[in-house]
Amino acid sequence: MTAALQAKELLIRAVECDQNGRILEAQTLYQDGIAQLMSFVSSEPDEQKRKGFLTRIKEYMDRADAIKARVNGKLMLGEVVTHISIEENDTGYDYVQVFGKYMTNQTVEILLEEPYMTQNYQYQNLIRFLELAVTNCTQLKYFRLITKKDTVNHDQQKSNMGQIKADLERRHIAFYINLSNGYIIKIGRGLHFYKASNPMYSIGLTNYRYRKCLQTDVDIWRTSSTAN
Repeated sequence: MTAALQAKELLIRAVECDQNGRILEAQTLYQDGIAQLMSFVSSEPDEQKRKGFLTRIKEYMDRADAIKARVNGKLMLGEVVTHISIEENDTGYDYVQVFGKYMTNQTVEILLEEPYMTQNYQYQNLIRFLELAVTNCTQLKYFRLITKKDTVNHDQQKSNMGQIKADLERRHIAFYINLSNGYIIKIGRGLHFYKASNPMYSIGLTNYRYRKCLQTDVDIWRTSSTAN
């Protein structure tokens, strides 16, 4: 497939997602499609055709910028509906208890911002989160993770993410946390607020409801789009 056809396919999908309200996926598709089209246009010898392509690119860039503004607006505008203070060594705070009720079949997209994804337990926490998402969010179509690059073991990080991406795609979920149903969950320590099981083979090893926690605060925000 040529770069022009790849760009066309990506941008058509972007418009469809935009129209269907899947703005996170549309944002990524616009960015990828524009990059592909720019690559093609740079080698187009016909000046008139190049001008035409640049006009279309400007239109798609405007759409992508509008989506970015909508996403940022949702993050900035809202009200706290729940505040949870987790004290050192508290138990009873599995992901289900903390925010499970906000992950519903109305959720079609999830954006997770978790800066620390380098250690095995951190990947395990991510999988636990995704298991909850797959279970509760039956209409989930798109998941985007924003994290830092592992500068020490980047190849391992890339391999781990590849495995997770492949597994989600088998479930028809695009992998590229703000929930599309209008709730934003902010946790002081991100996903990683559990202490190691001590001793290892004790209650809490697999059921995190019994796992001791590190001190952190949880705020559940509701954006204006979900307010009554």
